Amino acid sequence: QVQLVESGGGLVQTGGSLRLSCASSGRTFSTYAGMGWFRQAPGKDREFVAAISWSTSNTYYADSVKGRFTISRDNAKNTVYLQMNSLKPEDTAVYYCAARTVVLSRTLLTDQKKYSYWGQGTQVTVSS
Repeated sequence: QVQLVESGGGLVQTGGSLRLSCASSGRTFSTYAGMGWFRQAPGKDREFVAAISWSTSNTYYADSVKGRFTISRDNAKNTVYLQMNSLKPEDTAVYYCAARTVVLSRTLLTDQKKYSYWGQGTQVTVSS
């Protein structure tokens, strides 16, 4: 079965950087339509962070992370990354990667229900 496994989380100071990885197995990587990153802070709903589409290689970001985070993929490694720079305490959350098998318009990329597969999450804590 499909497995998505996140790694790379941890504790970092304000202004620091982390790179999250999401390794996929159980399904040919190229058969996804795209992947995304979401996060859930304590006491809050899970929210969209970033997405990448396979067909266009376009990337999309939440306004809160635009200019600081970069989503990318490595087809040879079946892995999607989230490079996070200039981290802030408000970035503290559990980060989840997700994969979708349907092509979506830009406005639907943030819709969690459109993603079929999810990882278990990795904790990111940014200290002030």
